[in-house]
Amino acid sequence: MKITGTSSYIRVELHNRSVKIQGEQLVGGFLAYSDSIANWEPPYDDVGIDEQTKKELIQAVIEKTKNSHFQIKFDDRTF
Repeated sequence: MKITGTSSYIRVELHNRSVKIQGEQLVGGFLAYSDSIANWEPPYDDVGIDEQTKKELIQAVIEKTKNSHFQIKFDDRTF
């Protein structure tokens, strides 16, 4: 898994596909908007992300950054 981004989104690579997740940078981390997870980026942009994959993606990001000085957290709008 690779995570990159800016102050307004993160890009997460999982299973050789990337997804751009909107959010906002906070002091010491990033708040990601779970409802912005819908489709993979090109060339897989015609493939939707189902709820199970979305949960797996969110859990993997949280797990990867939980012991980091820059933690990524998700809002609870969909969970």
